[in-house]
Amino acid sequence: MKTSQFIRILILTISTSFFSLSIYAQEGKIQGKVSDSGGMGLAGTSVLIEGTTKAQNTDFDGNFTLTGLKNGTYQISVSFIGFKTQKLSVKVPQSGPLNITLLDDQAVLDEVVITGVFDKRTKMQSSVAISTMNAKQIERTAATSAGDLLKNIPGVYVNQARGEVSNTVYSRGISAGSIENANGYYYVSMQEDGLPVTNLNLGVDYFLRPDAGTARVEAVRGGTASILGANAPGGIFNYVSKEGGKTFAGEIRSKFGLEGNLKNPYYRTDLNLGGSFNQSGSLTYNLSGFYRESDGARQLDYPMNNGGQIRANIMNKYKKGSIKISAKILDDKNATAEFTPTIGWNDPKIPAGFSATDSYYLPKLTMQIPINDTDSRTFDSKDKSHSRQQAVTVNWNHDLGAGFKLKNDFRLQKMKYDSNSPAVVTPFATDNLLFYAIGHTLGKFGTYSFTDRVTGQLLGTVTQSPNIINGNFAGFNFTPGANNNFPGSNVQKNSLFFLPLFYTERKTNEFMDNFSISKKVKNMNFILGGFYANSQISRIGGSQDFGFAVGTMQDKPHLVDISLAGFDGKTYQVTDPNGVQLPGSAGASTASFRQTQSAAYFGHEWNISEKLIFDWGIRYESLHVYGYNSQPIANAESAGLDNNPLTIYDNFGGTAGPRLNVDKTVNTVSFSGGLNYKLADDQAIYFRYSNGKKSPDINFYLDQTSQFLVDNSKPNAQKIEQFEIGYKINTPKLKVFATPFYSTLSNVSTSQTFLNTNGTYYNPGNQFNAYRTYGLELESNYAFTDQFALKAGATIQNSKATTYKTWIANSAGPNDDVLQDLSGNETDNNAKLIFNVSPSYNYKNFYSSLNVGYMGARQANLQNAFKLPAFTTLDLAMGYDFNKKFGIQANVNNLLNTYGVMGWSGTGGFPAALDRQSVTKEFVAANPNAAYSTQGSMPRAFFLTASYKF
Repeated sequence: MKTSQFIRILILTISTSFFSLSIYAQEGKIQGKVSDSGGMGLAGTSVLIEGTTKAQNTDFDGNFTLTGLKNGTYQISVSFIGFKTQKLSVKVPQSGPLNITLLDDQAVLDEVVITGVFDKRTKMQSSVAISTMNAKQIERTAATSAGDLLKNIPGVYVNQARGEVSNTVYSRGISAGSIENANGYYYVSMQEDGLPVTNLNLGVDYFLRPDAGTARVEAVRGGTASILGANAPGGIFNYVSKEGGKTFAGEIRSKFGLEGNLKNPYYRTDLNLGGSFNQSGSLTYNLSGFYRESDGARQLDYPMNNGGQIRANIMNKYKKGSIKISAKILDDKNATAEFTPTIGWNDPKIPAGFSATDSYYLPKLTMQIPINDTDSRTFDSKDKSHSRQQAVTVNWNHDLGAGFKLKNDFRLQKMKYDSNSPAVVTPFATDNLLFYAIGHTLGKFGTYSFTDRVTGQLLGTVTQSPNIINGNFAGFNFTPGANNNFPGSNVQKNSLFFLPLFYTERKTNEFMDNFSISKKVKNMNFILGGFYANSQISRIGGSQDFGFAVGTMQDKPHLVDISLAGFDGKTYQVTDPNGVQLPGSAGASTASFRQTQSAAYFGHEWNISEKLIFDWGIRYESLHVYGYNSQPIANAESAGLDNNPLTIYDNFGGTAGPRLNVDKTVNTVSFSGGLNYKLADDQAIYFRYSNGKKSPDINFYLDQTSQFLVDNSKPNAQKIEQFEIGYKINTPKLKVFATPFYSTLSNVSTSQTFLNTNGTYYNPGNQFNAYRTYGLELESNYAFTDQFALKAGATIQNSKATTYKTWIANSAGPNDDVLQDLSGNETDNNAKLIFNVSPSYNYKNFYSSLNVGYMGARQANLQNAFKLPAFTTLDLAMGYDFNKKFGIQANVNNLLNTYGVMGWSGTGGFPAALDRQSVTKEFVAANPNAAYSTQGSMPRAFFLTASYKF
């Protein structure tokens, strides 16, 4: 029997067996309530009987009950992220319920964690680098996205410059290709309640939204992610949901903000409700969600973000375990910020006429676009990137007896993503051959006129004519008019913004299941588990299938009409009545793939002594992808759909092309082992080695758009090796987590796309590269008093490409391409120093904090042509709780309105700007005032939040 068949059968057996379980009462118990210093119940607090694995998290109200206990005296440990742990001695039978109050502590190291470990254990006992955030910390950050929440975690790089979605997250220099937002989560697993948000790793954060129902976030860097993460050796980031309590309780939070340097309104409301269906509290529920509408940091003519989600769960706790069933509905629309024109390599500045709060998105545009002469879709720019998800998740834990425990999590979900947006918005020169080659007007000689559709102003003209030498055709001439007045000429003369209609329709159906059986034997714990995922994806579009518009180079570009006065005396319309060239002219690409992923893993924990714990694990994974891509076939030029040869915009078209079948499998083995040694009651040290593998994700197969690529693109797994040593201090005043690390990333295939002279694209051939990074992660907190504390986190690292080769495209076409060896250069976008320092002050009902974030200088590309400069941002938070129910909070993000460069695109406009490696040291030296484009940190924003608990 094949491994995948065995895993499927085992999943079905385990997943269905729980329906036959009986539920019955228990005797002999410890019960009580855990609250904060203000008297509010702390949901999700871990209550653990020391020396055993018997533990429980408190419910929505902070209540807990540990059952099935014999009479006697027990030592319990009560811990919650952000609070000081309490240890108590309790007798059974109890004289009355416990009332436990936890005091604030911003960097507790002995709270119990569930992510990245084979069994629940404290951070002081764990041989893995893990950071945590609780609900209170999440609320006080005023993060703008799921990725933004992670920016203060040591070792983690976050780029949220594009807005609420399309963020970039990676750790420890494991980042090849991650400067591209499409690969922003390539090496890590973003999870909800222990399962990947999507196993396709495609647009992950379009479907992940923290809300008032988020209890905490647990972030693992490297380490056991190779064993417990699904094809994600770089780390696991688990967003854990709240659960209901014995009595009804809830919270509503309303947030008003001003983004874009305090100019653009933001509105959001979060709701969380929880309670019990029965008197005993064994059957509980929780309901949460949000709705948000905002004009965004870079205002469009319509909301940049609008939509929300609803989540609900029902938890049933019975004598030997629990089962939680969760549902989620997401419907959200988001725009992403495009790159901003910039001048100056060493000290980047936004040129006159542009600003950090400008938007270069499409104006309101609704039109029908053809799909291969047989179908059509509605392109609506107001829909932006539209994400929809319906998901059901089941989390089941059961004590089988005799030391055996069963855990099974599965999710069934349906997702749809529609993109109605521009992409790669860059300057596009009207006096360049490519402008006409891409627009199918190369060789249509005459004078082209460019007219602003909003103002009616003639912006300029360009005359295309043949270049005749000695009576022979020798190319093309493009002559700008004498009185041209294109906006943005200080960035690039005679240019407009390239605004392709990037339409994509993507539908996904997924099933995921992660299960394990563990066995406790004296001082050892064994775990045997498996993971299975079956994902079906279909896609229409994904490239420039649906034409493009051009717009004035300014804030909120105006679309431009183009007409041609031909040398033949006729007048041609190059753009359609919407201002779009060639809508659907190339036809639409289509794809349909199924990805099945099967894994089996084994883990072993051994408490060698009271001080020394050893753990190791191994994972076998098989990823099988099969399906097809279909590239359209462009029709020959004709009179078009309107039978009018003078309307050039529809004189082409496309039909569906043949299917390019793909069927490939990648098998990998990963392993990891670690030792944790307790030096003293308040100190511990650990060592870990991990050897993980990363198989290509679905984008690798979607990009195989020619038979040549299908035949020659081998899906090689990348290899990630990591060594780390962790030193932990946990005293009442000082908390320290210091982790020196060394990581290598190898067998990285790089694919480049260049342009032919006829406007088509080609791949010059893949290269396989390798990188290494070493450094130190530091997380610490010092409590000067009960009111004043200082929290700090830092990443110090050095990252180089040990092997790196790349193609340099000179003129269009492959004839003069050059393969360049850049081995030994520093890697791009990996700062040598990143740190956050956050002093906080709390007095009675008042709290405040200031976060100072520093991003060090980073190499802009592997050419090491120039550096993206270092920058510092300040975030301020303060609030006041009037009573146990009502409080207000104010946040100012990026207080000094710093424009910190997070990413960039090259010079020369489209398409040269897409190839960052083409910018060399020699080019930078010879062109000190060349214009390029950058991604900047989010402009200053203010948020005021009112919360009411009931």
